[in-house]
Amino acid sequence: MLALCWVAGACPVAGARADSEPARIYVARRGWHIDIGLAAADLSPPLSQVGTLLPGSRYVFFGFADRHYLLAKNPNAPVLLSALFPGAGIVLATGLANSPAEAFGASHVLTLNVSQEQMHSLQSFIWRSLRTQDDALKVYREGPYAGSLYFLATRKYSAFHTCNTWGAEALRASGFRVHTAGVIFAGQLWTQARRLKRLQSGASLLSGTSG
Repeated sequence: MLALCWVAGACPVAGARADSEPARIYVARRGWHIDIGLAAADLSPPLSQVGTLLPGSRYVFFGFADRHYLLAKNPNAPVLLSALFPGAGIVLATGLANSPAEAFGASHVLTLNVSQEQMHSLQSFIWRSLRTQDDALKVYREGPYAGSLYFLATRKYSAFHTCNTWGAEALRASGFRVHTAGVIFAGQLWTQARRLKRLQSGASLLSGTSG
C-alpha cells in the first residue's frame, strides 16, 4: 500500500498579491496519500514554470511517489515490495480548473493561511524536490489523466520516506510545527494538518472577538 502513494497560457505569479495579504495553501487527502496545493496565481518563479506547463489551471497540487511502482505496467507483489527500498522518486503535478473542494470533496481538503514568507519557503521546498537542468524544468511524461504531469524528483522514495513524509516536510518547510520522522501513512499527516487548521480557526475566532 505504501507504494500506491502518488499525487494528483502562463499563470499569474505571487507578486500580484500584496505582501501583507495572507495566502492560502491546501492539504488534500487522496486515499493513502496527501497532496499539497497552491493557487496557480500564487506560483512565483521558478516554480511558476509548472503553471505555464498546465495552462488554464486555477490550482496546482503536488505529490511525491515511487517512480518504479507508479509507472509499472504490472504493479504486482514483487514491484510493490521493491518500493519499500530506496528508489527513484517522482512528483505528480495536478492542475485543477475547479476548486479543491469540488475536485476532492470538501471533507478531504484543509485550507491553511500562510504569510508571503511561508509561501516562498514552501515553493522553494517544492522546487528543490524537482530535478531540473540549468534551472529549467522538463516534463518527464504525461500524468495519468488530463491536466497532470510527471516530473523527476531529487529525493528517493522508500518505506521510510513516502509521499506522506514528503508532505510533512513540505508543511514543515512552510514554517508549521509538524513532525516528519515516522510519518508514513496519510492518517499520520492528516491528523497534524487538522490540528493546524483548528489552531488557525481558534486564533481567528479570538481575533474576531477581541476586535
